[in-house]
Order: sequence, then C-alpha cells, then structure tokens
Amino acid sequence: MIICRILLILIVSFTCLAYADDNKNPYAIASAHKLATQAGEQILQTGGNAFDAAVAMSAALAVVEPYGSGLGGGGFWLLHDSSTNADVVIDGREVAPLDATHDMYLDEEGRLTGQSINGPLAAGIPGVVAALEHITKHYGRLTLADNLQPAIKYAKEGFTPGDHYIKLASLRQQALLASPAASDIFLDKGEVPPHEFVVRQTDLANTLEKIAQQGAKGFYYGDVAEKMVQGVQAAGGIWRLEDLASYSIEKRTPIKTDYHGIEIIMPPPPTSGGVVISQILAMLEQSPVLDLNDAESIHKVVEAMRRAYQDRAIYLGDPAYTDMPLSKLLNKQYAQDKFASFNQAKASTSESLAKSLTSKGEDTTHFSVLDSEGNYVAATLSINYPFGSGFVAPGTGILLNDEMDDFSMSGGVANIWGLVGSDANAIEPGKRMLSSMTPLFARDEQRTLIVGTPGGSRIISMLALALINYQQGANVNEIVSQRRFHHQYLPDEIQFEINALTEKEKTTLANKGHPLKEMSRTYGNMHAIIWHPKNNKVEAASDLRGEGLAVIQ
Repeated sequence: MIICRILLILIVSFTCLAYADDNKNPYAIASAHKLATQAGEQILQTGGNAFDAAVAMSAALAVVEPYGSGLGGGGFWLLHDSSTNADVVIDGREVAPLDATHDMYLDEEGRLTGQSINGPLAAGIPGVVAALEHITKHYGRLTLADNLQPAIKYAKEGFTPGDHYIKLASLRQQALLASPAASDIFLDKGEVPPHEFVVRQTDLANTLEKIAQQGAKGFYYGDVAEKMVQGVQAAGGIWRLEDLASYSIEKRTPIKTDYHGIEIIMPPPPTSGGVVISQILAMLEQSPVLDLNDAESIHKVVEAMRRAYQDRAIYLGDPAYTDMPLSKLLNKQYAQDKFASFNQAKASTSESLAKSLTSKGEDTTHFSVLDSEGNYVAATLSINYPFGSGFVAPGTGILLNDEMDDFSMSGGVANIWGLVGSDANAIEPGKRMLSSMTPLFARDEQRTLIVGTPGGSRIISMLALALINYQQGANVNEIVSQRRFHHQYLPDEIQFEINALTEKEKTTLANKGHPLKEMSRTYGNMHAIIWHPKNNKVEAASDLRGEGLAVIQ
C-alpha cells in the first residue's frame, strides 16, 4: 500500500504513484478524513466495489466529519460503471418541507431573520440515506448492512477531534449549545472539546443499525422518523412525517462538455456547477489561458467566472419546478458571445452586465474512489454551514442540515455564501434548493481525473481552475495544491485565499479595476485521483488544507 498526503500550499508537495503488477490492478481512495478512507479501503479489500466503498465512506463521514456532512444532509454521487461504460448522477439533494413558504425566513421589513441558518426551521428533508440504499441496491456488490459496519463502529467507539473539528466547533458553538442533544455529543460540557476528547455517538450508532436492518425505511418511517419529526416540531421546525415518507432520490443524466479535447462529466441542476463550469471553459477555450501564474490570466479567468455565475443567479433551480433554458446555457456559442465584452485592459462591473441583480452583501465534504475493475465515484456531500443547523433531533443522533439557506430568500438578498438568486430558486414545498456541489470526471484517451471539493459557492471556481491545470498537464498534487481565487458575480470582487496572489499581481488587478478581498485563511479541501488506464498508473492526493488521507493499493 502507498499512503500519500500533500504538504501545505506553496511549500512542498510530492506525487503519490502506483503501478499495477501482473496479477492485480490498483485501486485508489482520497477523502477528507483518514477513518473514511480506511472504511472505503476495508470494503474494497473484503470484496466490495467502488460503489460499495462510496456508501461506506459516505456513512463514515457522517460520523467522523459532522461539520461537513451527515445522515441529516444531502449530496450528489457521480458514478462510472465500467461494465456498461455509463455515467450516472444520483441526486440525494434535500427538499423543502411541505409546509415551507416563499418568505418564511424574512421579517416584516423583508430582512433575513437568521432562521435559515440556525435551528430546525433551517433544515430541508435529508436525502443521504435514500441515496446510500439506492447505490448499494443497484450498483454495489455487498449489502447495505455490510457497507454501514465501519460507520457503526466509529459511532460506537468514538473518534478524537482534529484541528478542523475544533476550529469549526468554535465557530458554531452557540448554535450547538442551542440544541441540548447536539451539545451533549459535539461539545465537552458546553465547551469546545480538546484534542483528547472522544466524540461518541450512541444514538447515531443505533440509527445506523436500524438502517442496516431495515434499509431506508428505518430512517424515513417508524421510530427514527417519529423522533425526528417530534424533535423538530418541539424546537420550532415544520417537518411532518409525510415529508420523510415522500422523499425520493433522482437518477439524472450528467452534463457532458469538452475542453481542448478533454471530456468533462458533471451533475446537472439542481446543482449549478455543471452549467457554470461548462460556460467558464467555453469562454476560455475561445480565449485560451496559457498560464495561470500571472495577473493577465487571472483577470481573464475571473471575467469568465463573473459572467457564468451571473447566469447561475438568474436562471438555475430545481428542474422539476423551474423552466431553465439549458440548451442555451450549455451552447458554447452562447458563452462565447457572452464573453465578447471581455476587455483585457479593464475589469467589467457586474452592475453593467444585462439583467443585473442586487446583493446586500462552509462546509461540505468530498471523496473520490477508483476500484481495480475500473469503476469510479466522485461524491460531494453537505449539511451546508459547519455543523449544519446545529440541531440534533433527540434520541436519533442525527445532526440536521441548514440547506434551506441555499434557496433565494428574496430578490437580491444574499445567502450565507454571498450568493444571490431569482425566482428560479425561490422556496416552494417539496422543491430541491440550488447547489454548488460538483463532483466531476475529466477524461481523454490517456488519463481520467476523479475530483471534487467542498467550499460553498467557491466549489465551482476551484474546479474550473483544477480543470485548466489538468488540461495543461498538471499532476494530482499540483491540482489539489493549486492557489485559489474566485469571482461569483456578486459581490463584485475577486476573493482569494491568504497569500495566493503576489503583491505585483494584486497591483495589476487593482489597476484594472478589480476590487480585491484576501481571505483570512485558505479554503477548499480537494480530493483527487488520476488514473492512466493504458498502463494502470494511478495518482491520488488529499488536500492538506484539511485532514484527509489518500491511499493506493
């Protein structure tokens, strides 16, 4: 076995490679937590395939990375089945409760109340459990009970929190304190726990065991469902048993585009990344980026981001509720025409673009897995803000999401990520909220990239940069450790992680008219695999901005 991790950005990195021997093809895993990686590896070593491993890792992350994902959240799983050479998206995105209303998070003066972020009113109906059952049943080789065993063990035995857990628990301490069940699990007598604290989740282990025995019915019906609904309603939420009973996953056809001869495969709406990345790449294919290491290229890339994110704000939502002009948005000529106003010497302003909106103003997880048969999965899961809503339904161990904040609260009102939207993403009962989660594949005859990252609205820009670097021949470490900058149309500014731009670059960009916002820290937590199928060479890397682990066997 080869284990690899990436050293800090802009310092050192090394490439983790494995070559197949005469008898066995390699497998590779990269995830945001070592215990999740180990769970996936355990499943592969006991006869499971990449799809079984994806289920095990999703469940394990729900236990050991509660600030990023969980059974009370949702996600998108992008699958490649080598036996049929088919790609499919399993959409386990949350949906709005049946009693949700258009203006439920606004006060009488149209201002956000904060209830879309904290507490059970912020929670959409979770989709993770339904997705895990579907993937196991239709693509896996093992049983759901087999695939949930590592997560059950972690929940019973506990784990010790890392730096990332402690930092985010500190950020969300007040929200966790508002929920006694959450505080009892994730805090130490109301305080942010030290490194030696053991996070044990007995109620969650019991819930996982019911799901192992009964399948998704053990979550969406019966005792667990009743406890969730009772807990939510007692704390001011609006869930009903009908909400849980009516939930279903959606099996979707991926968006496919090409960039300089590389096929890119991404999920469609209700996640926005496939559309936005397709537009960014189409604009930059017309006006090529030769090197990302200069201010002129950064200027060009952020102007493409600005224009693509504008269409995200105006048009995108749940396809079951919103009539989106996808054929237009995915037409390369449309994107290239939209980029015709690009000026190399001067920044555009978002206000000057047609149909401009007005703005008043993380956390997620990802893993990638490749098995020895050539099946692979990229999965991005979320409960939205760190520790989601901060609310645990008593007696269940289930930490609920605050994904309702991903809806457009009102025209021009920004969500927690600073994103604005239109009626295309307005709250409606049973509707899926627009997402930025974008697990993706990129492949040509020589290489296949399996990649994704958390990061809220910045997921899309991080992956666009990754694809530009990949097309230029970057290895897996260079892709996950690349410096990161971002523009999302509104707010009208270039955001960039700490120390990502040189003083010369900042001066050049400011002189072109770009407002600049340096973040106080790095962001994102990318996990990637590059497979070279012709010679069975595999590269895998987990971004050390987080606490993940990549392995190759």
